[in-house]
Amino acid sequence: MLKKKLGNSDLVVSQIGLGTMGMSEFYGKGDDAESIKVIHKAMEKGITFFDTADMYGYGHNEQLLGKALNGKFDQIVLATKFGVKRGPNGEWLGLSGKPEYVKQACDASLKRLGTDTIDLYYLHRVDPETPIEETVGAMAELVQAGKVRYLGLSEVKGETLKKANAVHPITAVQSEYSIWTRDLEDANLDACRELGVYTVAYSPLGRGFLTGKFQTKEDMAKFEARGLAPRFDDENFEHNMGIVRKVEEIAASKGVKPSQIALAWVLARGEDVVPIPGTKREKYLLENIAAVDVSLTSDEIAELDKLSDLVQGTRYQAESMKATLR
Repeated sequence: MLKKKLGNSDLVVSQIGLGTMGMSEFYGKGDDAESIKVIHKAMEKGITFFDTADMYGYGHNEQLLGKALNGKFDQIVLATKFGVKRGPNGEWLGLSGKPEYVKQACDASLKRLGTDTIDLYYLHRVDPETPIEETVGAMAELVQAGKVRYLGLSEVKGETLKKANAVHPITAVQSEYSIWTRDLEDANLDACRELGVYTVAYSPLGRGFLTGKFQTKEDMAKFEARGLAPRFDDENFEHNMGIVRKVEEIAASKGVKPSQIALAWVLARGEDVVPIPGTKREKYLLENIAAVDVSLTSDEIAELDKLSDLVQGTRYQAESMKATLR
């Protein structure tokens, strides 16, 4: 597992990270003991970059990471996010990038994680009612206070990134990026590269769809967060399975897993792209890690590049789509 500096920071991260959202919510029931074993196995195999958010399991995920990484924070890079408000019972309370909320959210995350400093602190979604300069200004105060080391944004347009970066350097932008989701290439990738900001690619496996393990709509429907996305509506599901078939075909020709082809494609987008596939199973963790040894030919990349044009359906429901790439 190769290591690299993340953007303009001194954070040294593994070439792929681990997304932990599904350990707490959205993708079926989690098992804390098993999840902690997966986190420890990831470290053993060289993963040093772990991603969470305060809204995952409405606090549970940060607590889980805090427990798993207790005494190990100096060995890893920990990223968390704020801005999507949840109530104590998981109810959705909207977005907030208000300066006073920035500080409240950070203090709450530090307490749940059981640490004094967050390595990379993202604004999860832009609050349309608060100028980005005000939000990032408050985040910058967290850096000055020693509570946060570096700042990130998620789901932003390039123009928003530039406004934010003018207030305080932004280290990374987290965007959904995969064979079938390439919105960021038009939205922010040029701006990221102009500013030396790294791209952290979430859902690089298309919420598991590109692994080929969901062969029917019923398979997908078992997991609410996946099954509700328009891409997985009945008609769209069948159409989009054609994309999976092509990934499977290339994987079979190379003797590897479809998931490894999907990750190899993301890794091939550039040294400044770091995928963070999520899993709560050791089996899939090890498969994902092995993707770093998979090389794609220029012809294979060209074939995979065509697949995004075939996608039917949006990646989120309409209301959630409004909060993306602002």
